[in-house]
Amino acid sequence: MSTFETWSSQKVEQASSITQQHAYRRGPRIIAIETLVPHDIMPGLLVLRLHAQDANGKVWLGHGETYYVPTSVAAVIHDFFSARLLGSDALAIESHWRFLYERMIAFGGTGAELRALSAVDLALWDLAGQIHQEPIWRLLGGPVRDSIPVYNSSGGPSYGRSNNQIPGASGWPGHGDPGKAGPLEDNWASMNRPVELAKELIGLGYRGMKLWSFDNVYRRQGGQLLRARDIDEGLSPFRQIREALGDQIDLMLDGHGFFSLGAARQIAQAMQEVRPLWLEDILRPDCIQTMVEFRKSINMPVAVSEMLVTIDAYRRVLEAGAADMIMIDPTWVGGISGTRRIAELAQAYNVPTLMHDCTGPMTLLAGLHIAGSNTGVAYQETVRAHLATLYPHLIDTELRVQEGQLELPSRPGIGARWHDGLFASGHPGYRRSDSGTG
Repeated sequence: MSTFETWSSQKVEQASSITQQHAYRRGPRIIAIETLVPHDIMPGLLVLRLHAQDANGKVWLGHGETYYVPTSVAAVIHDFFSARLLGSDALAIESHWRFLYERMIAFGGTGAELRALSAVDLALWDLAGQIHQEPIWRLLGGPVRDSIPVYNSSGGPSYGRSNNQIPGASGWPGHGDPGKAGPLEDNWASMNRPVELAKELIGLGYRGMKLWSFDNVYRRQGGQLLRARDIDEGLSPFRQIREALGDQIDLMLDGHGFFSLGAARQIAQAMQEVRPLWLEDILRPDCIQTMVEFRKSINMPVAVSEMLVTIDAYRRVLEAGAADMIMIDPTWVGGISGTRRIAELAQAYNVPTLMHDCTGPMTLLAGLHIAGSNTGVAYQETVRAHLATLYPHLIDTELRVQEGQLELPSRPGIGARWHDGLFASGHPGYRRSDSGTG
């Protein structure tokens, strides 16, 4: 063999070795995508599983979710995202995020497309955690704490639930039904027996409670003009709690973006006497200048807003000085990858982050992982009615509030698995894509 032939043979062997090394580094391949809309449990939820197979044939399942218009989200995942994901490296999280984000943003895709990216991102991080046998917060650089303080929001057992299971349940964003007397009916109780509800929550260890006490005013007449009796109605439960219990529990008001600037100022002026920890979404975040004017004209903290979804929207709010705190929903802003970016941006402005959850269990768990790796997260929202009556139908893990805290998940990955029985091929909300199918 000539010197050239020997050299060529060595180069071929070296290239083959490098290729094998790179193939190994690429990680498990995504081989299937499953989505489910659990109409019979929570019709606004989109449940996702990614299947990834490693070089030894082992199959891992990554779990994600998002909320609102789930059939549209499922279509985006199967009809658009699957061409990128199927056959690709399950561990290339940042590569997938940038690729999908850049393509969908080219046509203004910040609705179903961004929620689809959020669900996929959660599932990819879950896969990474399982494959590396670490919880996600560890992969993100944590821990920065062992647990995160939580508060209770006023949703009851029917909030977001199936109309077939619970008559009167509403699927409209931010339009929870008033509820009725009964166990865990916290929206009804917050208006009809607020002191008893506050005592109950304090006894269970909750640090705070968020009331939706002006929602009924909006339902009755809209949010343009408020009269004295409207203000008194919305303020009454706060007054009762403060008079009976003082400062034993943090109080917050969620206005669900229902009110005009003038009405929002009326509400803020009246709320001063009860010293809320924050006012949240009294205005819709349509106009940053209006939000700035509102914050400058009142004397209490303003939280803005899970209604924002893009990183740039949060940047503009922070840059304009429109918020004292920012609220993020991980499954609306681009998943854990998007949430991480926003939370770190907020830290640069010395603005604390609040994690939103009034939807599904993976959203809550994603918030806990961000809280476990970012010192700027101050509070995690929970709905105790969901923890007790909804999430057990969906996941294999109990999420339990203890002494006003939720502990960081210790299980590898996101910390829970969807019940296998949800993914029944005959379910009308089920779709599956694998190589060559859609």
